[in-house]
Formats: sequence, C-alpha cells, structure tokens
Amino acid sequence: MPHPLLNITATEIRQRFAGTSMPEDPLDVVIPPPRWPTALQEKLTSNLMAAAVLIPIIKREESLSVLLTERSPDLKHHAGQISFPGGRMDPQDRDIRATALREAQEEVGIDPANVEIVGYLDPNPTVTGYAVTPVVALVELRQGLTIDPLEVKSAFEVPLPFLLDEGNQELSQREFAGVTVPIAEFNYGQYCIWGATAGMLIEFRKILMKNQ
Repeated sequence: MPHPLLNITATEIRQRFAGTSMPEDPLDVVIPPPRWPTALQEKLTSNLMAAAVLIPIIKREESLSVLLTERSPDLKHHAGQISFPGGRMDPQDRDIRATALREAQEEVGIDPANVEIVGYLDPNPTVTGYAVTPVVALVELRQGLTIDPLEVKSAFEVPLPFLLDEGNQELSQREFAGVTVPIAEFNYGQYCIWGATAGMLIEFRKILMKNQ
C-alpha cells in the first residue's frame, strides 16, 4: 500500500505546518551533530549571517512539485550546486520571510502575490557562514520564470512524491578538514541534491510525517 505522504495534498501541507512559526531569532541555528569535526562545528556556529530560502511547492492541476535551482558556476559560494531560491537578509527586509520572497522574485521571477506561505523550518547553518531559514510556500506559477543568469544557471521541478519517498534518499559522504562526514542526497535525473538543501528536504518530510 503506498505511503499516504506520496499522495499528500496542498490542504494537508497547510495543516501539517500550521504549528510552525517564523523564528524570533534567525541566527538561532540547529547545532550540528557532535560527531562532526571540531573545525566544522566551529564554522557552522560562529559569526553567522541571517539568510532565507523559499521552498516553493508548485501547485499543478493534478500534482505538486518542488522548484529548485542550479546555481551559476561563477558564484563565490555554492557554485553549480542545487539549491532553493534564496540569499542573505538585506537591511531593508522587515523579516526573514521578506528575504525569502524578495530573493525568489529576484532569482527566478516568482511574484510574491502568487505565494502562500504555510510554514517554516528551523534555521540551518552552512559552511559558508549563513544561518538559513527555510520558508515553506505553496506557489501558483501563472507565468513563466524569469531567471537571473548571474545567480541561477537553470531552474527545474521535482515531483513532490519523489522527494517524500525515503527510498529515494541515498547515503553519501564528503570530506571536510580531512575528516569524512556522512551526508544525504537525492539523485533526480542529471541533478544531485545534497548538502544543506537535502537536509532541509529531510526536515520538511519529518514535519509532514508527524501523526502519520
């Protein structure tokens, strides 16, 4: 019998995330596992800058998908990696939610008027010095995307059931400061989704699985 998550609806996503809220302090990150190297622990918890990403769940007539971006190969940080649209909080952003909406509009042209924010994940630290708050949203794409080529090479959608199926989560590893660190990844076609983005997807799935 298929897992109920694989047929989850927009209404059920709203219900599952109803108990989440925007973090009062966007720098209050989840502490990395103690087994990780000391150098990595320090990098993930020291002198962080607030940032946000939008997790855009695209509403189609008969399905839901998640929009992801392939970052430009010319960027200083995370070049060529798969990520959600997002970036650093600017002084004019009134809160971390505003950051996510602004960045999604700048990077891929998502109109904030077509975005329904339904919840939040806890801020996640990255090795590049950011505390990233994932903002979960249902999005209606009423027009094509407008991609900023300076930041984004391409954008693509992954069916939501694929990302919610634990069978598609693979165990891999990366080396940091001479120490091998276990990581999770999802391989969808030509794209490898790993690192912070994969971690956010796993946390996203955990919230959806509550009370299942």
